[in-house]
Amino acid sequence: MNLNWLLLFPLLTALGILASGGPRPARRVACLGALLQLALACLLAGLYLQQRHGGDTSPFLFETNLSWYGPLHIRYHLGLDGISLSMILLTALVTLSGVLVSWSQQELSREFFLLLTMLSLGAYGFFLSLDLFTQFFFLELAVIPKFMLIGIWGSGRKEYSAMKLALMLLGGSALIFVGLAGLYVASGQAGQPGLDLATLQGLGLPAATQRLLFPFLFVGFGIFTALFPFHTWVPDGHASAPTAASMFLAGISMKLGGYGCLRVAAFLLPEAARYYSPVILVLATIAILYGALATLMQTDLKYMNAYSSVSHCGFVLLGIGMLTRTAITGAMLQMVSHGLMTALFFAAIGMIYDRTHTRQVAALGGLLSVMPFISTVFVIAGLCSLGLPGLSGFAAEVTVFMGSWERAGNFYHGVTVLACASIVVTAVYILRATGTALLGPLREESYGRLADARWNERLASALLVAGILLVGLAPFWLVRLLDPATDLIMQKLAALPPVN
Repeated sequence: MNLNWLLLFPLLTALGILASGGPRPARRVACLGALLQLALACLLAGLYLQQRHGGDTSPFLFETNLSWYGPLHIRYHLGLDGISLSMILLTALVTLSGVLVSWSQQELSREFFLLLTMLSLGAYGFFLSLDLFTQFFFLELAVIPKFMLIGIWGSGRKEYSAMKLALMLLGGSALIFVGLAGLYVASGQAGQPGLDLATLQGLGLPAATQRLLFPFLFVGFGIFTALFPFHTWVPDGHASAPTAASMFLAGISMKLGGYGCLRVAAFLLPEAARYYSPVILVLATIAILYGALATLMQTDLKYMNAYSSVSHCGFVLLGIGMLTRTAITGAMLQMVSHGLMTALFFAAIGMIYDRTHTRQVAALGGLLSVMPFISTVFVIAGLCSLGLPGLSGFAAEVTVFMGSWERAGNFYHGVTVLACASIVVTAVYILRATGTALLGPLREESYGRLADARWNERLASALLVAGILLVGLAPFWLVRLLDPATDLIMQKLAALPPVN
């Protein structure tokens, strides 16, 4: 299996969209390209599992390793493990769902679908890259499409939101770049210059160097995943973005940060990760509680989902900061679960807004009687968010909590209890919004003439609901997929000298 196909398909799709003659051909090409990407991702998963069952214990499979820029030891190095495979499957699913939800897009449709496709290309390249310079290249590739999607097709204060998102993410990128430059210098001093992950993981950098570089990398990637107090771009960016862009921002783009915090910062600098663990846990707990309480105060459905994303991504950072095997597994499960759940939530909110032209909870009411399918999708996303057993949110969050409790100490147990308390707040705002917007009599007479979901919206929702149920009802297939990568991380942590 050549991983370059997963990058080539979005490029060919983008060229096909540019060559299309109008909205109808553009959306068909975009949909066909997204469908092929999902099929290729599923094929890749099958081949990956076949290799693992066949006894291949290599850390990464299907590698492509070529020299890109020799003088600086930059390589075009791609590879796949369980973590990156789970993110690729999530990206392919959300991309196809986003294209389907945007089926009626008429304004500058070619440009709209082109930018969505470029977002998927950036995500695929980021998750597959094993050279950190190449990974950084794909990370930056995904920033400009976000800015343009919000600035051109957004709503409300879209120019402000687009600029704020771009500046915050570019600020995070600057921190990452400083951290990568430090890693490059440190690798050169160790006699193996370069930013290849396979080389860096075996260097054993001094503790002082790790502690110096870790804040740059962790905070830089953390900005992408709503690390407190650098989370402020999330509510404005999500609320102003068009539906498909909101789905991608919350479902995929925020996972780039969580992936980087785990795969780059914690994995390459394990001693520093242990040293800064209490700080990470405090910031994660603040994000969890603050995000939940801020959501409780919102009256706009999109702002509700955006602030809840701050809270839910805090569980990712909590799992990473605990540094136990179960907690790290839970963090990866939470990345997948949050991607599916939030994309579904934004899809449902977008469908409601397209019909009612409002996102204010108080202005809605009785929608279940006229839009049963959309209302059902909204309820499923909400129940997943509050952690109903049988849905992916429960499987992910309970794994994070169990792994957090495994770490001995009153401080760590106290952090776990505070994080668990957010579930109560989540249940309050989800159930309150559901009861107000969907149940009871219709608030407006005009709502009685509204249509339910169209075929494309039903298909997009069904794909995401299937993913939520697959992870929620049978999470162990995903856990087994992640196990080899988790073993590698835990080996790095186990090799650390004991704390004095």
